[in-house]
Amino acid sequence: MTKVGIINVTGYAGSELVRILYHHPEVEITSVTGRSAAGKRLPEVLPHLWQLDLPITSSVEGSVDVVFSSLPSGASAEALAPLIESGVKTVDIAADFRLHDPLEFKRAYNIDHPAPHLLEKAVYGLPEIHREAINRATLVANPGCYPEAAILALAPAVREGLIIDDVIVDAKSGISGAGRGGLATNSMYHFAEANENVVAYGLDGHGHQPEIAQELAELREAESARVTFVPHLVPMTRGILATCYARLQDETVRKQTVREIYQEFYANEPFVRVTDTPPRTKQTTGSNLCLVYPTVDERAGRLVVVSCLDNLVKGAAGQAVQNMNLMLGFPETVALESLAIYP
Repeated sequence: MTKVGIINVTGYAGSELVRILYHHPEVEITSVTGRSAAGKRLPEVLPHLWQLDLPITSSVEGSVDVVFSSLPSGASAEALAPLIESGVKTVDIAADFRLHDPLEFKRAYNIDHPAPHLLEKAVYGLPEIHREAINRATLVANPGCYPEAAILALAPAVREGLIIDDVIVDAKSGISGAGRGGLATNSMYHFAEANENVVAYGLDGHGHQPEIAQELAELREAESARVTFVPHLVPMTRGILATCYARLQDETVRKQTVREIYQEFYANEPFVRVTDTPPRTKQTTGSNLCLVYPTVDERAGRLVVVSCLDNLVKGAAGQAVQNMNLMLGFPETVALESLAIYP
């Protein structure tokens, strides 16, 4: 049985990891950590996880085969560095190992990278693009929820050369995307502020923009990619919906051709579905699916792609488990085949 540790189990992503991994037949959660909750037992802090009566400690205890971290950016790499260097397989749900360039990380997050010497070991954890590298990896950087929705929406078009290098990503997120810490410290996420309200933010630069640009540039086999990214907060708990726009290289390309390209690209992917109608966030709640709907605005000669996913599952914990399955040689879909919750 594979022993698993979860750093910062008390965050939303950490608690989702417990919910998913509890039913994984090949793993056992043996250590969970939390900063302010250290010394308590898990059900005291998160009563919905009463079946796993583990102590919450300040650091990972005992021997583990794989560790997940859902600490904030900066703190995550600092906590993970000694585990990575000791050979423990690691999935980082924070942003610390997503960007290849430590200077880009500093520009995005306004902090120096705590472990730049480990960046060359990291693989970007999007199996639909990097599956073979993830299979061989010991350190995987889980994608951000916004970037995952955007990259999966645009990857087939970029890989096929359908669009010019000038992309707009207009994305909406539920408030859980801020994490429990964000909800506690920023009034924008409080019920009275978020309810009946929609807010655009990060217009002067959001940490997920360089992540999207990095991955689209690699798909294009170019040094950079032009990406305008505008996130919005909407009054719901979970979900990401991204609408992506790009001008077509050939404005005579029609919707059916684009759909066929997308269907072929994702034909063998267990967790991406090309839909016949524009998807809704509720169609992904609680599941590890990303739904993608490509179409063409023929009057404008523009590709339009709508994608959606659950930011805490495919956008965080579910994707982390999918990556772990690949790293450890388990079937990729184990513990991740739950249907969406509706309504």
